[in-house]
Amino acid sequence: MEAFKDQLNRTIHLKDIPKRIISLVPSQTELLCDLGLESYLVGVTKFCVHPQHVKINVTVVGGTKQIQLEKIIALQPDIILCNKEENTKEIVEACQLICAVHVSDIFNIDDSVALIQQYGSIFNKEQEALKISNKIKSEMVDFKVFIQNKPVLKVVYFIWKNPWMVAASNTFIDYLLQLNQFENVFASKMRYPEIDILDFATNENIELVLLSSEPFPFKETHQKALQENYPNAKIILVDGEMFSWYGSRLTKAFTYFKSLRLNLQNNAL
Repeated sequence: MEAFKDQLNRTIHLKDIPKRIISLVPSQTELLCDLGLESYLVGVTKFCVHPQHVKINVTVVGGTKQIQLEKIIALQPDIILCNKEENTKEIVEACQLICAVHVSDIFNIDDSVALIQQYGSIFNKEQEALKISNKIKSEMVDFKVFIQNKPVLKVVYFIWKNPWMVAASNTFIDYLLQLNQFENVFASKMRYPEIDILDFATNENIELVLLSSEPFPFKETHQKALQENYPNAKIILVDGEMFSWYGSRLTKAFTYFKSLRLNLQNNAL
């Protein structure tokens, strides 16, 4: 039997390399597939959309906040993969009664790389994990050179509507905003606070409003509707997966961030 520590410093005991995996986190599902573990997946969430075909071949066991325990039990998993932010404490505790549970906790690129390498160790995919990790680190180094002389922009990043909610400090999104030379106007607040979009005293200082594609699917109609609230800001739709998915999606994120910045530059604020 081998023991592993997850990112909450919980010890996981495994008799063998897990062959039946349930992933309750979309970005981690994509990572597992990119590690070559798709054939080991027996359960995913309804939000696991990458790769697109994964839900056709694998049982859907609910969402990230609500799961169908009977389905999970019937699948006889060897391990269930969770995330502290995505899944509730109650879900983790319920899953622990079924089999081993690994919980990730991600705030920055180092945490992301550590998770990828943990999966490499647990699932005997060290070389695949190393390749993905090295790609992410290389892309980030290159991006830091690209972004270093770009102007800092005052930004608000919306994740939800009714109530209006933003990404604030102590989030992976905020970490990536900082990497992009975006100054989060709500950095003094924690996590995902509700805000008043009629607060003109704050709004007039905002240079850029980012409307995420997830979890709320912002569209052009919202973009136009918000312009009167943010008279001095450029309002754009952004790919939420690039700003919040912390697995192998990060191999593509920095190229996206470069394009985003160049588009802003070419359409000067």
